[in-house]
Amino acid sequence: MPSLIKHGQAQRDDWHLLRQNQEGGWPGAPDDQDVLVPLNYWLSEREALMRRRGRVGVWLAPDDEPGRLAADLPRLPVVAVDFPVFTDGRGYSLARLLRERYHYAGELRAIGDVWQDLAHALAQVGFDAFAVKDGKAADRMATSLQTFSEQYQSTWRQPEPLFRRRVTLL
Repeated sequence: MPSLIKHGQAQRDDWHLLRQNQEGGWPGAPDDQDVLVPLNYWLSEREALMRRRGRVGVWLAPDDEPGRLAADLPRLPVVAVDFPVFTDGRGYSLARLLRERYHYAGELRAIGDVWQDLAHALAQVGFDAFAVKDGKAADRMATSLQTFSEQYQSTWRQPEPLFRRRVTLL
């Protein structure tokens, strides 16, 4: 069973990630299961997806425009951002845009090639959940969120940089 780190705690992931198969079709999912669908699928099948008994979330590819989802954000319990490879950092920008420009307040999840090395930095730009890659230890990823006590630069979680926060001792 896939695992998830959410708000720093390891837990079971009950959301089913839908990706196109080799033939270009979509795998089926029982109507009562919670599903994460890609942006283009959401945009073309929104009405049918909203009639499902299970909850629906949307995942964004690195080159998706988050503004296309802006009107639907208040009704989505989960928005996921895909990191297809470890070295693709475009998801960081998508997270900040979702949180800062579009004021998304729901669960923001990192999916794909997400390693524990990235968890702390991902949390700083707004991610609060991380799908743990198969073969990786969820407890180690949860621990990595506590690696640093302070950040020098401004982040979504701490908009004021360290030099503005420092206490001057007299």
